[in-house]
Parts: sequence; C-alpha cells; structure tokens
Amino acid sequence: MKSKFPVRRLALAAVVAAMYVSLSYVSYTMDSAFGGIQFRVSEALTLLPFLFPEAAWGLFVGCILTNLLSQFGAVDIVFGSLATLLAGFWTARCKNKWTAAIPPVVCNGLIVGAVIAYGTNGLSSAFLPAWGINIITVSGSEAVLCFGLGVLLVSALERTGAAGRLRADA
Repeated sequence: MKSKFPVRRLALAAVVAAMYVSLSYVSYTMDSAFGGIQFRVSEALTLLPFLFPEAAWGLFVGCILTNLLSQFGAVDIVFGSLATLLAGFWTARCKNKWTAAIPPVVCNGLIVGAVIAYGTNGLSSAFLPAWGINIITVSGSEAVLCFGLGVLLVSALERTGAAGRLRADA
C-alpha cells in the first residue's frame, strides 16, 4: 500500500521548515522579522508550494517556530502561522510562478496586518486605521520578497532541473 505522504515528502517539508526558521532568525538578528515593515528573507520560500505542495506544511511549522520570538505572542503564533499555511495551500493551486507570489502577499497583508494592529492597539478605535496602514506596509515588503526573491528562487529551481529531482513523485 502506497502512502499518500511518503517519507520523501515529509523530509522535504522538514527541510523547508528548517530553512524558513534559519533565514527568519537571521532577519530577527537584524531586527527586521517582526513589525509593520517586515523583511524576512525566509518569505521568498513561500513560493515553494507552487513546485512542492508539501512545502506548505514545512512553511507552517517554520513560521510557528519563528513566531515564538514575536512580541505579539500567541496571537502571532496562531494567526501569523495560519496566514502562512493558507497562503501555502493557495500558492500550491496557482498556475504560474507570478500568480504564485500573490497568495503570500495577500494573506500576510490582511492577517499579519491585523495581528500587528491588534498587538499595538487592541480593539480600540485606532485598530482599523492601524490595520489599513499595516496592510500596505506588510504587503509591500512581502511583495518585494515574493515577486523578487521568491520568483527568482522558483525560476532557478526550474531552470537547473532541481525542481524535477526534488519532486517526491519524480
């Protein structure tokens, strides 16, 4: 009987999680991993589910581990990580690498933007204006990483043939 999630796919998800955490921690040491303008280099990896759907789970686990450092606490650990998982599932369904960059930008802009607005303002009257600003800043920095580094990463994996060799069912 063939498993629906073989060991090779699990290993790929684990490697993606480790890469996400490692790159995020580098961003954390440069004070750019959390806040309204986030520049987590690890966000370039959010396009990997376009090539490898199982990478969505690795990104989710990596995001949970990264968000343990967040000043926004449990709200970011839960909702920030779920934003990454949702974006991963959506990215896996995209038809080309350019549209694959859209889900992380949208999900992080809306959900992480709300997490930051809530973490800084609670549900006061300042929440909605702060959320609007955070949607713009988080989406903007996410777009730079996804449309820049993420598309470049996917292109390199395709061009070198590494994507085909890494596919669990190849």
